[in-house]
Amino acid sequence: MTARAANDLDPFWMPFTANRSFKAQPRLLASARDMHYFTPDGRPILDGTAGLWCVNAGHARQPIVEAIQRQAEVLDYAPTFQLGHPLVFELAARLGMLFPADIDHVFFAGSGSEGVDSALKIALAYQRARGFENRTRLIGRQKGYHGVGFGGISVGGLENNKRGFLTLPGVDHLSHTLNLEEAAFSRGQPAWGAHLADELETLIVEHGAETIAAVIVEPMSGSAGVIVPPVGYLERLREITRRHDILLIFDEVITGFGRVGGATASETLGVTPDLLVCAKGLTNGAVPMGAVGVRGEIYEAVVNGASAPGIEFFHGYTYSGHPLAAAAGLATLDVYETEGLFQRASDMAPYWQEAVHSLKGLPNVIDIRNLGMVAAVELASRPEAPGARATEVFHRAFDEGLLIRVTGDVIALSPPLIISREQIDELVGRLADILRNTP
Repeated sequence: MTARAANDLDPFWMPFTANRSFKAQPRLLASARDMHYFTPDGRPILDGTAGLWCVNAGHARQPIVEAIQRQAEVLDYAPTFQLGHPLVFELAARLGMLFPADIDHVFFAGSGSEGVDSALKIALAYQRARGFENRTRLIGRQKGYHGVGFGGISVGGLENNKRGFLTLPGVDHLSHTLNLEEAAFSRGQPAWGAHLADELETLIVEHGAETIAAVIVEPMSGSAGVIVPPVGYLERLREITRRHDILLIFDEVITGFGRVGGATASETLGVTPDLLVCAKGLTNGAVPMGAVGVRGEIYEAVVNGASAPGIEFFHGYTYSGHPLAAAAGLATLDVYETEGLFQRASDMAPYWQEAVHSLKGLPNVIDIRNLGMVAAVELASRPEAPGARATEVFHRAFDEGLLIRVTGDVIALSPPLIISREQIDELVGRLADILRNTP
């Protein structure tokens, strides 16, 4: 391989990236440790986004690194079709103890996107196993993000992710709950918006409960710009779905593993779904993995209730329960437990809230939203160029040693849970300076 080929940026078609712009002015990460990335020339970048919402325990943590190394030497790969390996069963059991009550079975996938599509299939299989063949309709929510599989983009509500692709029939969407006129600068859950859950009743009247298999929502919508659930909204969804015998799926790919305090948002917010999708923080981002937590009743209906011998659920992936991912997952759970990171996130959340809301009043800031260790700073869009202002802030931040994430003109912040008060001050202070100097 020539030096030119080794360093040529063109062959890599980058995901969710303006490839031409990036390759004209690349911003590269070469290594990471704890709260920082480092560029190829050694410049530190304070990580304000936990990578991509996933490095909850901080970067390159030795217990996780060593667990992956040991496992690679012992068992680098094993299929889980008609076979198994010890670690994947251990991880499933550990997750069953961590998830909310009754969610005690786990189906593994390779990512959050795969986890969502698996959850949707499980929901359909459950309804069919109970004899409800007509329960095939799925209901998502506007501005929802559920990955990029065809199932995920169908129940998702981000139009750019759907445009140009086929989507599933028989899918409806609830309204999103973001309303700046009613709830701008809310601290934590906004007081306004619980009534929007009643739209589900309207859809039930329109289609009939007997046609609806499941409702899927993110407890907190992350990728759409940190949309925090109104007080009482998720409780209302749970009440309606339970009354009409409709499954409720929580997509906790972002909110799981301490991100909003507690092991899950379900635990933190006190609302238990029937299925719970997780990924990202499951392995601290070190090895790709997704999982679906399932109530025992659902597993019993699909698996032990099958009328014929043989495979009960025709679904799975080559990398379902991969040994390296399972090792990373177990080590990650150990780090969370031994360092008390979920409790640490809960304890740090009030300080985080005060820090991010100190940005109110800076130029172009039109809203600040937060829940747990997540926050969003929404900027006024430039009339001629929506999204340009936040993109400029993103580039300036990186150049000045700070990693943030932007969606449109929303700045999203979700640092590793090991962040200190001093690092929160540094993150927010640097961002404030950049906002003051961005027209």
